Amino acid sequence: MNKISAYVIAYNEEAKIADAIRSIQWADEIVLIDSHSKDQTAQIAESMGAKVVQVEFQGFGKLRTQAVKACEHEWIFSLDSDERCTQEVAEEVKAIVEDDKFDVCFVPRRNFYLGREIRHSGWYPNYRQPQLFKKAHLTYDESPVHEKYEIKIGARTGYLKNAIWQLPFNNIAESISKMNRYSSLGASKPRQKGSSFAKALGHGMWAFIRHYIFKLGILDGWAGFLIAFSYFEVTFYRYAKAVELEHQPTWEKDWKEIQAKNPSKK
Repeated sequence: MNKISAYVIAYNEEAKIADAIRSIQWADEIVLIDSHSKDQTAQIAESMGAKVVQVEFQGFGKLRTQAVKACEHEWIFSLDSDERCTQEVAEEVKAIVEDDKFDVCFVPRRNFYLGREIRHSGWYPNYRQPQLFKKAHLTYDESPVHEKYEIKIGARTGYLKNAIWQLPFNNIAESISKMNRYSSLGASKPRQKGSSFAKALGHGMWAFIRHYIFKLGILDGWAGFLIAFSYFEVTFYRYAKAVELEHQPTWEKDWKEIQAKNPSKK
Protein backbone atom coordinates (compact mmCIF):
# COMPACT_ATOMS: atom_id res chain seq x y z
CA MET A 1 0.00 0.00 0.00
CA ASN A 2 1.29 3.46 -0.91
CA LYS A 3 2.20 5.59 2.10
CA ILE A 4 1.40 9.27 2.56
CA SER A 5 3.39 12.07 4.16
CA ALA A 6 1.41 15.08 5.39
CA TYR A 7 3.18 18.35 6.11
CA VAL A 8 2.06 21.52 7.86
CA ILE A 9 3.76 24.92 7.59
CA ALA A 10 3.48 27.06 10.71
CA TYR A 11 4.93 29.97 12.64
CA ASN A 12 3.65 30.99 16.08
CA GLU A 13 0.44 28.99 15.65
CA GLU A 14 0.11 27.34 19.06
CA ALA A 15 -3.63 28.09 19.12
CA LYS A 16 -4.25 26.30 15.81
CA ILE A 17 -1.58 23.64 15.33
CA ALA A 18 -3.11 20.91 17.52
CA ASP A 19 -6.38 20.87 15.55
CA ALA A 20 -4.51 20.87 12.25
CA ILE A 21 -2.31 17.91 13.21
CA ARG A 22 -5.19 16.04 14.79
CA SER A 23 -7.04 16.21 11.48
CA ILE A 24 -4.21 14.46 9.56
CA GLN A 25 -3.27 11.74 12.02
CA TRP A 26 -4.46 9.22 9.45
CA ALA A 27 -1.28 9.94 7.44
CA ASP A 28 1.72 7.61 7.66
CA GLU A 29 4.00 10.55 8.46
CA ILE A 30 3.33 14.06 9.76
CA VAL A 31 5.96 16.75 9.28
CA LEU A 32 5.81 20.21 10.82
CA ILE A 33 7.86 22.84 8.99
CA ASP A 34 8.43 25.47 11.64
CA SER A 35 10.34 28.71 11.20
CA HIS A 36 11.65 28.95 14.77
CA SER A 37 8.34 29.83 16.41
CA LYS A 38 8.59 31.85 19.60
CA ASP A 39 5.60 30.09 21.17
CA GLN A 40 4.79 26.40 21.81
CA THR A 41 3.95 25.47 18.20
CA ALA A 42 6.87 23.07 17.74
CA GLN A 43 6.49 21.46 21.17
CA ILE A 44 2.78 20.82 20.69
CA ALA A 45 3.37 19.26 17.27
CA GLU A 46 6.18 17.07 18.56
CA SER A 47 4.05 15.86 21.49
CA MET A 48 1.43 14.72 18.96
CA GLY A 49 3.93 12.61 17.01
CA ALA A 50 4.92 15.03 14.27
CA LYS A 51 8.47 15.26 12.98
CA VAL A 52 9.53 18.87 13.52
CA VAL A 53 11.89 20.44 10.98
CA GLN A 54 13.16 23.96 11.56
CA VAL A 55 13.56 26.04 8.39
CA GLU A 56 14.65 29.66 8.33
CA PHE A 57 11.90 31.68 6.64
CA GLN A 58 13.04 33.02 3.26
CA GLY A 59 9.65 33.12 1.60
CA PHE A 60 6.84 30.61 1.20
CA GLY A 61 8.17 29.21 -2.08
CA LYS A 62 11.44 28.06 -0.52
CA LEU A 63 9.58 26.92 2.59
CA ARG A 64 7.35 24.56 0.61
CA THR A 65 10.32 23.22 -1.35
CA GLN A 66 12.03 22.34 1.92
CA ALA A 67 8.82 20.80 3.22
CA VAL A 68 8.63 18.43 0.25
CA LYS A 69 12.27 17.44 0.74
CA ALA A 70 11.61 16.68 4.41
CA CYS A 71 8.82 14.20 3.60
CA GLU A 72 9.86 10.55 3.34
CA HIS A 73 7.05 9.15 1.21
CA GLU A 74 6.24 9.62 -2.47
CA TRP A 75 2.70 10.83 -1.88
CA ILE A 76 2.38 14.18 -0.11
CA PHE A 77 -0.62 15.93 1.39
CA SER A 78 -0.08 19.57 2.38
CA LEU A 79 -2.11 21.42 4.99
CA ASP A 80 -1.76 24.91 6.42
CA SER A 81 -2.10 25.48 10.15
CA ASP A 82 -5.46 27.21 9.69
CA GLU A 83 -6.88 24.31 7.67
CA ARG A 84 -8.63 21.15 8.86
CA CYS A 85 -8.81 17.89 6.93
CA THR A 86 -12.24 16.30 7.29
CA GLN A 87 -12.84 12.56 7.55
CA GLU A 88 -14.45 12.61 4.10
CA VAL A 89 -11.34 14.17 2.56
CA ALA A 90 -9.08 11.70 4.37
CA GLU A 91 -11.02 8.73 2.96
CA GLU A 92 -11.04 10.24 -0.53
CA VAL A 93 -7.29 10.90 -0.39
CA LYS A 94 -6.53 7.33 0.67
CA ALA A 95 -8.73 5.98 -2.13
CA ILE A 96 -6.97 8.15 -4.74
CA VAL A 97 -3.54 7.08 -3.53
CA GLU A 98 -4.57 3.43 -3.55
CA ASP A 99 -6.11 3.58 -7.04
CA ASP A 100 -3.16 5.60 -8.39
CA LYS A 101 -5.28 7.27 -11.08
CA PHE A 102 -3.79 10.72 -10.56
CA ASP A 103 -0.39 12.25 -9.86
CA VAL A 104 -1.53 15.70 -8.74
CA CYS A 105 -4.86 16.69 -7.16
CA PHE A 106 -6.53 19.96 -6.23
CA VAL A 107 -8.58 20.09 -3.04
CA PRO A 108 -11.56 22.44 -2.57
CA ARG A 109 -11.75 24.52 0.61
CA ARG A 110 -14.72 25.66 2.67
CA ASN A 111 -13.83 28.93 4.40
CA PHE A 112 -15.34 30.26 7.61
CA TYR A 113 -15.03 33.87 8.76
CA LEU A 114 -16.81 35.97 11.39
CA GLY A 115 -18.93 33.02 12.45
CA ARG A 116 -20.29 32.09 9.03
CA GLU A 117 -19.37 30.01 6.01
CA ILE A 118 -18.22 32.11 3.07
CA ARG A 119 -19.85 30.81 -0.11
CA HIS A 120 -18.79 33.62 -2.44
CA SER A 121 -16.07 36.34 -2.47
CA GLY A 122 -13.80 33.98 -4.43
CA TRP A 123 -13.44 31.82 -1.31
CA TYR A 124 -15.26 28.74 -2.55
CA PRO A 125 -14.28 26.24 -3.84
CA ASN A 126 -10.95 28.12 -3.67
CA TYR A 127 -8.60 25.72 -5.45
CA ARG A 128 -5.47 27.57 -4.32
CA GLN A 129 -2.83 25.02 -5.35
CA PRO A 130 -2.53 21.20 -5.50
CA GLN A 131 -2.52 19.77 -1.98
CA LEU A 132 -2.19 16.08 -2.85
CA PHE A 133 0.61 15.09 -5.18
CA LYS A 134 3.55 12.83 -5.91
CA LYS A 135 6.93 14.31 -5.11
CA ALA A 136 8.29 14.07 -8.63
CA HIS A 137 5.30 15.74 -10.27
CA LEU A 138 5.12 19.15 -8.57
CA THR A 139 7.66 21.90 -7.85
CA TYR A 140 7.45 25.44 -6.42
CA ASP A 141 9.17 28.64 -7.43
CA GLU A 142 10.98 30.84 -4.89
CA SER A 143 8.41 33.61 -4.60
CA PRO A 144 8.25 35.08 -1.08
CA VAL A 145 4.44 34.92 -1.05
CA HIS A 146 1.67 33.54 -3.29
CA GLU A 147 4.24 31.08 -4.59
CA LYS A 148 3.66 29.54 -7.99
CA TYR A 149 3.81 25.84 -8.72
CA GLU A 150 4.68 23.84 -11.79
CA ILE A 151 3.08 20.51 -12.62
CA LYS A 152 5.28 18.11 -14.54
CA ILE A 153 4.28 17.64 -18.18
CA GLY A 154 2.25 14.47 -18.57
CA ALA A 155 1.13 14.35 -14.94
CA ARG A 156 -2.43 13.12 -14.42
CA THR A 157 -4.42 15.88 -12.69
CA GLY A 158 -7.61 15.45 -10.68
CA TYR A 159 -9.95 17.27 -8.28
CA LEU A 160 -11.30 16.01 -4.98
CA LYS A 161 -15.05 16.13 -4.44
CA ASN A 162 -14.88 16.73 -0.69
CA ALA A 163 -13.54 19.95 0.83
CA ILE A 164 -11.18 20.67 3.68
CA TRP A 165 -12.14 23.44 6.09
CA GLN A 166 -10.21 26.65 6.54
CA LEU A 167 -10.47 29.21 9.34
CA PRO A 168 -8.13 31.88 7.97
CA PHE A 169 -8.60 34.50 10.69
CA ASN A 170 -9.60 34.22 14.34
CA ASN A 171 -10.60 37.86 14.32
CA ILE A 172 -10.26 41.12 12.41
CA ALA A 173 -6.99 41.94 14.18
CA GLU A 174 -5.40 38.77 12.79
CA SER A 175 -6.69 39.67 9.33
CA ILE A 176 -4.98 43.07 9.56
CA SER A 177 -1.75 41.47 10.81
CA LYS A 178 -1.64 39.01 7.91
CA MET A 179 -2.45 41.78 5.42
CA ASN A 180 0.54 43.75 6.70
CA ARG A 181 2.89 40.76 6.50
CA TYR A 182 1.76 39.58 3.06
CA SER A 183 1.87 43.06 1.53
CA SER A 184 5.44 43.46 2.77
CA LEU A 185 6.47 40.11 1.28
CA GLY A 186 4.71 40.87 -2.00
CA ALA A 187 6.32 44.29 -2.32
CA SER A 188 9.70 42.70 -3.01
CA LYS A 189 8.50 40.56 -5.92
CA PRO A 190 10.02 41.52 -9.31
CA ARG A 191 6.63 42.29 -10.85
CA GLN A 192 6.16 45.15 -8.38
CA LYS A 193 8.99 47.18 -9.90
CA GLY A 194 7.82 50.45 -11.39
CA SER A 195 5.00 50.80 -8.88
CA SER A 196 3.43 54.14 -8.05
CA PHE A 197 0.87 55.38 -5.55
CA ALA A 198 -1.59 55.84 -8.42
CA LYS A 199 -1.14 52.19 -9.35
CA ALA A 200 -1.56 51.26 -5.70
CA LEU A 201 -4.93 53.02 -5.55
CA GLY A 202 -6.11 51.73 -8.92
CA HIS A 203 -5.16 48.10 -8.30
CA GLY A 204 -6.53 48.27 -4.77
CA MET A 205 -9.91 49.57 -5.95
CA TRP A 206 -10.08 46.92 -8.65
CA ALA A 207 -9.30 44.20 -6.09
CA PHE A 208 -12.23 45.40 -3.97
CA ILE A 209 -14.65 45.57 -6.91
CA ARG A 210 -13.56 42.17 -8.22
CA HIS A 211 -14.23 40.37 -4.93
CA TYR A 212 -17.25 42.33 -3.74
CA ILE A 213 -19.13 42.65 -7.03
CA PHE A 214 -17.87 40.17 -9.63
CA LYS A 215 -17.14 37.38 -7.13
CA LEU A 216 -20.42 38.14 -5.34
CA GLY A 217 -18.92 39.04 -1.99
CA ILE A 218 -21.96 41.27 -1.48
CA LEU A 219 -23.95 38.05 -0.88
CA ASP A 220 -21.72 37.21 2.09
CA GLY A 221 -22.96 40.18 4.10
CA TRP A 222 -20.57 42.24 6.18
CA ALA A 223 -18.07 39.38 6.11
CA GLY A 224 -18.00 39.72 2.32
CA PHE A 225 -17.44 43.47 2.60
CA LEU A 226 -14.53 42.99 5.02
CA ILE A 227 -12.99 40.33 2.80
CA ALA A 228 -13.17 42.64 -0.24
CA PHE A 229 -11.79 45.52 1.82
CA SER A 230 -8.89 43.35 3.00
CA TYR A 231 -8.06 42.63 -0.65
CA PHE A 232 -8.07 46.37 -1.27
CA GLU A 233 -5.68 46.89 1.64
CA VAL A 234 -3.22 44.11 0.84
CA THR A 235 -3.10 45.17 -2.82
CA PHE A 236 -2.81 48.90 -2.10
CA TYR A 237 -0.06 48.44 0.49
CA ARG A 238 1.83 45.94 -1.66
CA TYR A 239 2.23 48.58 -4.38
CA ALA A 240 2.79 51.40 -1.88
CA LYS A 241 5.50 49.45 -0.08
CA ALA A 242 7.13 48.68 -3.43
CA VAL A 243 7.32 52.44 -4.07
CA GLU A 244 8.89 52.85 -0.65
CA LEU A 245 11.48 50.15 -1.37
CA GLU A 246 12.43 51.69 -4.74
CA HIS A 247 12.80 55.21 -3.36
CA GLN A 248 14.34 54.40 0.01
CA PRO A 249 17.94 55.14 -1.08
CA THR A 250 16.87 58.51 -2.54
CA TRP A 251 14.91 59.47 0.56
CA GLU A 252 17.81 58.52 2.81
CA LYS A 253 20.19 60.61 0.68
CA ASP A 254 17.86 63.62 0.79
CA TRP A 255 17.55 63.32 4.57
CA LYS A 256 21.34 63.21 5.01
CA GLU A 257 21.70 66.32 2.83
CA ILE A 258 19.09 68.15 4.95
CA GLN A 259 20.94 67.16 8.11
CA ALA A 260 24.25 68.33 6.66
CA LYS A 261 22.78 71.75 5.79
CA ASN A 262 21.06 72.11 9.14
CA PRO A 263 23.32 70.58 11.78
CA SER A 264 21.80 70.26 15.24
CA LYS A 265 22.91 72.90 17.72
CA LYS A 266 24.62 71.54 20.79
